[in-house]
Amino acid sequence: MRRPSVIAHRGASGYEYENSRAAFRRAVMLDADGVELDVHATRDGGIVVHHDAEIPGFGPLALLSLAEARQIRIRNGETLPLLSDVLDLVGDRDVYVEVKSLPQAHDQELMAVLDRGPVPRRYSVHSFDHRIIRRLGGSCPSIRLGVLLSAYLDDPVAAMRAVGATTLWQEWHQVDEELVNRVHEAGFALIAWTVNEIGDLDRMARLGVDGLCGNYPDRIRVAIATRSEQVSRA
Repeated sequence: MRRPSVIAHRGASGYEYENSRAAFRRAVMLDADGVELDVHATRDGGIVVHHDAEIPGFGPLALLSLAEARQIRIRNGETLPLLSDVLDLVGDRDVYVEVKSLPQAHDQELMAVLDRGPVPRRYSVHSFDHRIIRRLGGSCPSIRLGVLLSAYLDDPVAAMRAVGATTLWQEWHQVDEELVNRVHEAGFALIAWTVNEIGDLDRMARLGVDGLCGNYPDRIRVAIATRSEQVSRA
């Protein structure tokens, strides 16, 4: 049986505030294989980890300087993390960077942060904005690329090939056997998101997805272990 990777969605966000240092520390403690996170660029090219483009009381991240962004306290009282902070914190683990927004002028800043991380070979970028993925692949051919989908396209493999992506991030409700087979037959990988319940995790594992991204990495590991045990007994 294909063993899916355990990916902590915005860190272990079922237990700690999403995209916070605490959430990523908890993901490490729960032995996730990797973490998924969201990034934006400040006006001067600082790469910060946050889901929304705007922070209440401070305005759009794209209009703030890096120095201003570093002063922000997020909901759990911590300062807003930089991508470099998180890379150092999670160490030798996969890091899946969802690029929420990124002006082309700051492409190189993002690539430089990833290059300086502890294990650049374990980092990848993905986005709903497939134009960003094509652009980043053109400027850094070695980076692993993925595309996000929340709709079941008629030809998802063509959408991947169009921008040079090798991983499909598909909203889990739309993952079925046909989709998994089509992606694998093309030599690509499929990650299901955001899966949180044991029964749903088990179904995704049975379908043979390559990664399970959820808020509770311990639940993902339990579901995978249970499925492996069932297969070994069969």
